[in-house]
Amino acid sequence: MLLKSCCIYSIGVCSLLTLILGISLVLSNVFPHFIQSLVKKEVVLKNGTEAFEAWENPPAPIYMQFYFFNVTNPLEVLDGDRPAVVEIGPYTYREYRPMEQVDFQDNGTKVTAVNTKTYIFQRNMSRGPESDLIRTVNIPAVTVMERFKDHSIMANLISSYMKSTGEGLFTTHTVGELLWGYEDSLLKALKLVQPDLDDVFGLFYKNNASNDGEYVFFTGQQNYKDFARVDTWNGESSLSWWTSDECNMINGTNGASFHPVITKNETLYMFSSDLCRSLYALYEEDVTVKGIPGYRFSPPSMVFANVTVNPANAGFCVPAENCLGSGVLNVSPCKQGAPIIMSSPHFYQADEKFVQDVFGMKPIKEQHQTVIDINPVGISSIFWSALIQFGSSKQKLTQHAAVTRTLNFHS
Repeated sequence: MLLKSCCIYSIGVCSLLTLILGISLVLSNVFPHFIQSLVKKEVVLKNGTEAFEAWENPPAPIYMQFYFFNVTNPLEVLDGDRPAVVEIGPYTYREYRPMEQVDFQDNGTKVTAVNTKTYIFQRNMSRGPESDLIRTVNIPAVTVMERFKDHSIMANLISSYMKSTGEGLFTTHTVGELLWGYEDSLLKALKLVQPDLDDVFGLFYKNNASNDGEYVFFTGQQNYKDFARVDTWNGESSLSWWTSDECNMINGTNGASFHPVITKNETLYMFSSDLCRSLYALYEEDVTVKGIPGYRFSPPSMVFANVTVNPANAGFCVPAENCLGSGVLNVSPCKQGAPIIMSSPHFYQADEKFVQDVFGMKPIKEQHQTVIDINPVGISSIFWSALIQFGSSKQKLTQHAAVTRTLNFHS
């Protein structure tokens, strides 16, 4: 399945925090060290401060936008042709993301919280209603076929069931179903022999009005550069999905806030539970957003480069040495084994082979690059466009296409 998930955050400068922050841009050329010193002391996650209030409940509106790739040639794909897709969207949701269950620890140097996210559909900002139909890869079927491909008895039972129901490699569902979940007939049948199996599938199933686990953040009380930095997630200081200690590291903030007084030569580290990994961004250029000056940061191509270019990424090859190439990440280890890869939309910054594998890919930097525009004194983004594309690898589709073709055409 080819899906582009486009998250656009208009976070703003969080009410300017204090009068000091409000005048700092004017006075920074006169008293830079004095102003910065005051900001560093004032911006701490502490009850009653504007910094804490903005972190706990972001005041500016946040929107999540989804774009889907509708497959237009499913029969030809089964015969070996490359998929042809048409991008459909956006489907826009207002996102509410307050920090809840907040509890200060270790004399105010750390704070625990869960980040509950709720999504409300915005019809006036969307291409169409949530009932719009999308034809895409049948991820539950591909996942099941992949999981049982080496178990002949189960594989035969699955093949017989799919043949009897006419289920194949592609499926058509509404936008709402693909995002938030639908009961899948194949998963429901398997649930009879595996009662613990969930028979509902959705790309963001159980992600609405829910959180991704408990975080422990540093408050910045001891060091301003530790402001909102993640200490642990779900009780762990590192991940376990990848094959190297470096790739399993939890680095930086959760991306919603950054420490104050950011310079152009800094590296901004972030941990994303959606991406199942940490990443970083580097300064790219000065920008002005709605009259507010800022620095634009963006993840460089090295973040998702292949192991030849960036050997440190070898730990993301699962199983070991099973490396897909630049610009894509196999996230099946953290997605219950579903054969899902992530990339930038239209495979921006990915190897050219991925762009050529799907007809309809048109990577454009201005449209498909993830950017974070930050006020260098404040703690929050002026603008954040975080772009992620979900897909299933062509290799997996090719492996299962012959099976599906047999089921569909030789019954």
